[in-house]
Amino acid sequence: MNKISPSSSLNSERGERIAKVLARCGVASRRAVEHMIEDGRVILNNEKVTHPATFVQSGDILRVDGKIIEPPQRTRLWRYYKPTGLVTTHHDPQERPTVFASLPEGMPRVVSVGRLDLNSEGLLLLTNDGALARELELPSRQWVRRYRVRVFGLVDPKRLADLAKGSEFEGVKYGPIHAVLDSTKGDNSWLTVSLKEGKNREIRRVMLGMNLHVSRLIRLSYGPFMLGSLKAGDIEEVAGKVLAEQIPFVNDGIKAAKKRTK
Repeated sequence: MNKISPSSSLNSERGERIAKVLARCGVASRRAVEHMIEDGRVILNNEKVTHPATFVQSGDILRVDGKIIEPPQRTRLWRYYKPTGLVTTHHDPQERPTVFASLPEGMPRVVSVGRLDLNSEGLLLLTNDGALARELELPSRQWVRRYRVRVFGLVDPKRLADLAKGSEFEGVKYGPIHAVLDSTKGDNSWLTVSLKEGKNREIRRVMLGMNLHVSRLIRLSYGPFMLGSLKAGDIEEVAGKVLAEQIPFVNDGIKAAKKRTK
Protein backbone atom coordinates (compact mmCIF):
# COMPACT_ATOMS: atom_id res chain seq x y z
CA MET A 1 0.00 0.00 0.00
CA ASN A 2 1.41 3.39 -0.98
CA LYS A 3 1.97 5.88 1.79
CA ILE A 4 2.25 9.65 1.58
CA SER A 5 5.69 11.15 2.09
CA PRO A 6 5.73 14.88 2.92
CA SER A 7 8.52 16.84 1.26
CA SER A 8 11.91 16.59 2.96
CA SER A 9 12.10 20.35 3.58
CA LEU A 10 9.30 20.14 6.14
CA ASN A 11 9.49 19.47 9.84
CA SER A 12 9.24 15.67 9.97
CA GLU A 13 7.49 15.72 13.35
CA ARG A 14 4.71 18.08 12.32
CA GLY A 15 4.27 17.04 8.71
CA GLU A 16 2.47 19.04 6.05
CA ARG A 17 -0.99 20.59 5.82
CA ILE A 18 -3.43 18.17 4.25
CA ALA A 19 -4.66 20.62 1.59
CA LYS A 20 -1.11 21.17 0.37
CA VAL A 21 -0.42 17.43 0.27
CA LEU A 22 -3.53 16.68 -1.77
CA ALA A 23 -2.84 19.58 -4.11
CA ARG A 24 0.68 18.25 -4.69
CA CYS A 25 -0.83 14.84 -5.42
CA GLY A 26 -3.00 16.43 -8.10
CA VAL A 27 -6.31 15.82 -6.34
CA ALA A 28 -7.53 19.43 -6.51
CA SER A 29 -6.57 22.97 -5.61
CA ARG A 30 -6.09 23.76 -1.93
CA ARG A 31 -9.37 25.64 -1.81
CA ALA A 32 -11.22 22.77 -3.46
CA VAL A 33 -9.66 20.34 -0.98
CA GLU A 34 -11.02 22.45 1.88
CA HIS A 35 -14.52 22.06 0.39
CA MET A 36 -13.94 18.30 0.10
CA ILE A 37 -13.07 18.23 3.80
CA GLU A 38 -16.26 20.14 4.64
CA ASP A 39 -18.22 17.55 2.66
CA GLY A 40 -16.61 14.68 4.58
CA ARG A 41 -14.89 13.22 1.52
CA VAL A 42 -11.35 13.05 2.95
CA ILE A 43 -10.14 10.21 5.18
CA LEU A 44 -6.78 10.14 6.99
CA ASN A 45 -5.73 6.82 8.50
CA ASN A 46 -9.36 5.59 8.57
CA GLU A 47 -10.66 8.73 10.29
CA LYS A 48 -12.71 11.45 8.61
CA VAL A 49 -10.83 14.74 8.35
CA THR A 50 -12.89 17.58 9.85
CA HIS A 51 -10.51 20.54 9.71
CA PRO A 52 -8.18 21.90 6.96
CA ALA A 53 -5.47 22.54 9.59
CA THR A 54 -4.90 18.77 9.81
CA PHE A 55 -1.29 17.73 9.22
CA VAL A 56 -0.10 14.70 7.27
CA GLN A 57 3.01 12.83 8.37
CA SER A 58 5.23 10.36 6.58
CA GLY A 59 3.54 6.96 6.38
CA ASP A 60 0.00 8.30 6.67
CA ILE A 61 -2.64 6.90 4.32
CA LEU A 62 -5.05 9.31 2.63
CA ARG A 63 -8.31 8.54 0.88
CA VAL A 64 -10.62 10.82 -1.09
CA ASP A 65 -14.07 9.50 -2.01
CA GLY A 66 -12.91 6.09 -0.81
CA LYS A 67 -9.88 5.90 -3.12
CA ILE A 68 -6.33 5.75 -1.79
CA ILE A 69 -4.29 8.74 -2.93
CA GLU A 70 -1.03 7.80 -4.59
CA PRO A 71 2.15 9.64 -3.56
CA PRO A 72 2.94 12.65 -5.75
CA GLN A 73 4.59 11.79 -9.06
CA ARG A 74 6.86 13.99 -11.14
CA THR A 75 5.24 17.24 -12.20
CA ARG A 76 3.50 16.91 -15.56
CA LEU A 77 1.58 19.34 -17.77
CA TRP A 78 -0.76 18.78 -20.72
CA ARG A 79 -2.18 21.02 -23.45
CA TYR A 80 -5.84 20.19 -23.99
CA TYR A 81 -8.27 21.58 -26.58
CA LYS A 82 -11.42 22.03 -24.53
CA PRO A 83 -14.51 21.72 -26.73
CA THR A 84 -17.63 23.79 -26.07
CA GLY A 85 -20.29 22.17 -23.91
CA LEU A 86 -17.96 21.01 -21.12
CA VAL A 87 -17.60 22.61 -17.69
CA THR A 88 -14.16 22.91 -16.06
CA THR A 89 -14.94 21.20 -12.77
CA HIS A 90 -14.65 17.72 -11.27
CA HIS A 91 -18.16 17.72 -9.80
CA ASP A 92 -20.98 19.70 -11.39
CA PRO A 93 -24.19 20.11 -9.33
CA GLN A 94 -26.19 20.38 -12.56
CA GLU A 95 -24.65 17.13 -13.84
CA ARG A 96 -23.38 18.72 -17.05
CA PRO A 97 -20.55 16.99 -18.96
CA THR A 98 -17.16 17.88 -17.48
CA VAL A 99 -13.68 18.32 -18.90
CA PHE A 100 -12.26 15.68 -16.58
CA ALA A 101 -14.83 13.01 -17.46
CA SER A 102 -13.97 13.53 -21.15
CA LEU A 103 -10.23 12.82 -20.80
CA PRO A 104 -8.81 9.60 -22.29
CA GLU A 105 -8.39 6.47 -20.16
CA GLY A 106 -5.05 6.17 -18.46
CA MET A 107 -4.76 9.86 -17.59
CA PRO A 108 -3.72 10.51 -13.98
CA ARG A 109 -5.91 12.72 -11.84
CA VAL A 110 -5.34 16.29 -12.97
CA VAL A 111 -6.50 19.81 -12.20
CA SER A 112 -6.85 22.72 -14.59
CA VAL A 113 -4.81 25.90 -14.71
CA GLY A 114 -7.61 28.46 -14.64
CA ARG A 115 -10.90 27.73 -16.38
CA LEU A 116 -12.83 28.11 -19.59
CA ASP A 117 -16.59 28.53 -19.29
CA LEU A 118 -19.17 26.17 -20.79
CA ASN A 119 -19.40 27.92 -24.15
CA SER A 120 -15.71 28.73 -24.55
CA GLU A 121 -13.17 26.46 -26.23
CA GLY A 122 -9.48 26.18 -26.92
CA LEU A 123 -6.33 25.79 -24.84
CA LEU A 124 -6.75 24.53 -21.29
CA LEU A 125 -3.63 23.54 -19.35
CA LEU A 126 -3.96 20.48 -17.14
CA THR A 127 -1.47 19.30 -14.51
CA ASN A 128 -1.11 16.53 -11.95
CA ASP A 129 0.40 19.07 -9.52
CA GLY A 130 -2.13 21.31 -7.77
CA ALA A 131 0.64 23.53 -6.43
CA LEU A 132 1.84 24.16 -9.98
CA ALA A 133 -1.69 25.05 -11.09
CA ARG A 134 -1.98 27.58 -8.30
CA GLU A 135 1.41 29.07 -9.17
CA LEU A 136 0.55 29.46 -12.86
CA GLU A 137 -2.72 31.22 -12.00
CA LEU A 138 -1.07 33.91 -9.89
CA PRO A 139 -1.72 37.45 -11.25
CA SER A 140 1.89 38.33 -10.43
CA ARG A 141 3.00 36.02 -13.24
CA GLN A 142 1.53 38.50 -15.73
CA TRP A 143 1.17 35.81 -18.37
CA VAL A 144 -0.69 36.89 -21.49
CA ARG A 145 -3.78 34.91 -22.51
CA ARG A 146 -4.61 35.30 -26.19
CA TYR A 147 -8.01 34.57 -27.74
CA ARG A 148 -9.73 34.47 -31.12
CA VAL A 149 -13.16 36.02 -30.65
CA ARG A 150 -16.14 36.23 -33.00
CA VAL A 151 -18.60 39.00 -32.18
CA PHE A 152 -21.98 40.02 -33.55
CA GLY A 153 -22.60 43.75 -33.87
CA LEU A 154 -20.99 46.95 -35.08
CA VAL A 155 -17.35 47.18 -34.00
CA ASP A 156 -16.10 50.68 -33.16
CA PRO A 157 -12.29 50.63 -33.73
CA LYS A 158 -11.75 53.57 -31.35
CA ARG A 159 -13.65 51.95 -28.47
CA LEU A 160 -11.78 48.73 -29.20
CA ALA A 161 -8.43 50.54 -28.93
CA ASP A 162 -9.54 52.28 -25.72
CA LEU A 163 -9.81 48.90 -23.98
CA ALA A 164 -6.01 49.04 -23.62
CA LYS A 165 -6.56 51.76 -20.99
CA GLY A 166 -8.82 49.55 -18.89
CA SER A 167 -12.61 49.58 -18.76
CA GLU A 168 -15.63 49.23 -16.51
CA PHE A 169 -18.91 47.40 -17.02
CA GLU A 170 -21.79 47.15 -14.53
CA GLY A 171 -19.61 48.44 -11.74
CA VAL A 172 -16.73 46.00 -12.33
CA LYS A 173 -13.36 47.41 -13.36
CA TYR A 174 -11.23 45.48 -15.85
CA GLY A 175 -7.54 45.82 -16.60
CA PRO A 176 -6.01 46.59 -20.00
CA ILE A 177 -7.23 44.46 -22.90
CA HIS A 178 -5.56 44.59 -26.29
CA ALA A 179 -8.08 43.89 -29.04
CA VAL A 180 -7.47 43.94 -32.79
CA LEU A 181 -10.12 43.76 -35.51
CA ASP A 182 -9.05 41.01 -37.94
CA SER A 183 -11.98 40.77 -40.34
CA THR A 184 -15.65 41.64 -40.79
CA LYS A 185 -18.35 39.91 -42.81
CA GLY A 186 -21.85 41.31 -42.50
CA ASP A 187 -22.68 41.77 -38.82
CA ASN A 188 -19.98 39.34 -37.68
CA SER A 189 -16.37 40.22 -36.92
CA TRP A 190 -13.32 38.30 -35.76
CA LEU A 191 -11.04 39.85 -33.15
CA THR A 192 -7.74 38.85 -31.59
CA VAL A 193 -7.90 39.67 -27.88
CA SER A 194 -5.03 39.56 -25.37
CA LEU A 195 -5.19 40.15 -21.62
CA LYS A 196 -3.30 39.34 -18.43
CA GLU A 197 -6.00 39.62 -15.78
CA GLY A 198 -8.63 37.07 -16.74
CA LYS A 199 -11.63 37.74 -14.46
CA ASN A 200 -14.69 35.52 -14.77
CA ARG A 201 -16.27 35.90 -18.24
CA GLU A 202 -14.20 39.05 -18.70
CA ILE A 203 -14.09 39.12 -22.50
CA ARG A 204 -17.81 38.41 -22.88
CA ARG A 205 -18.76 41.10 -20.38
CA VAL A 206 -16.40 43.76 -21.76
CA MET A 207 -17.65 43.12 -25.30
CA LEU A 208 -21.25 43.31 -24.08
CA GLY A 209 -20.37 46.74 -22.69
CA MET A 210 -19.68 47.77 -26.30
CA ASN A 211 -22.96 46.22 -27.52
CA LEU A 212 -21.11 43.26 -29.02
CA HIS A 213 -22.34 39.70 -28.50
CA VAL A 214 -19.63 37.03 -28.35
CA SER A 215 -20.75 34.07 -30.47
CA ARG A 216 -17.47 32.15 -30.34
CA LEU A 217 -14.42 32.37 -28.06
CA ILE A 218 -11.26 30.29 -28.58
CA ARG A 219 -8.24 30.51 -26.30
CA LEU A 220 -5.10 30.37 -28.43
CA SER A 221 -2.41 30.61 -25.77
CA TYR A 222 -1.71 30.79 -22.05
CA GLY A 223 1.67 32.32 -21.35
CA PRO A 224 4.30 30.48 -23.39
CA PHE A 225 2.01 27.51 -24.14
CA MET A 226 0.13 27.50 -27.46
CA LEU A 227 -2.95 25.70 -28.76
CA GLY A 228 -1.01 24.97 -31.94
CA SER A 229 -2.51 22.33 -34.21
CA LEU A 230 -4.64 20.64 -31.54
CA LYS A 231 -8.23 19.88 -32.57
CA ALA A 232 -11.25 19.85 -30.26
CA GLY A 233 -10.81 17.07 -27.71
CA ASP A 234 -7.09 16.53 -28.44
CA ILE A 235 -4.62 16.36 -25.56
CA GLU A 236 -0.83 16.41 -25.66
CA GLU A 237 1.69 16.29 -22.84
CA VAL A 238 4.30 19.03 -22.62
CA ALA A 239 7.76 17.46 -22.68
CA GLY A 240 9.59 17.60 -19.35
CA LYS A 241 12.47 19.50 -20.95
CA VAL A 242 10.12 22.14 -22.34
CA LEU A 243 8.30 22.40 -19.02
CA ALA A 244 11.57 22.96 -17.17
CA GLU A 245 12.65 25.61 -19.70
CA GLN A 246 9.37 27.53 -19.59
CA ILE A 247 8.78 27.18 -15.85
CA PRO A 248 12.23 27.07 -14.19
CA PHE A 249 10.96 26.43 -10.66
CA VAL A 250 9.56 23.06 -11.83
CA ASN A 251 13.11 21.86 -12.42
CA ASP A 252 13.66 20.90 -8.77
CA GLY A 253 10.50 18.79 -8.75
CA ILE A 254 11.54 16.96 -11.93
CA LYS A 255 14.99 16.24 -10.55
CA ALA A 256 13.51 14.96 -7.29
CA ALA A 257 11.14 12.66 -9.19
CA LYS A 258 14.02 11.23 -11.23
CA LYS A 259 15.90 10.42 -8.02
CA ARG A 260 12.84 8.60 -6.62
CA THR A 261 12.58 6.40 -9.74
CA LYS A 262 16.24 5.36 -9.84
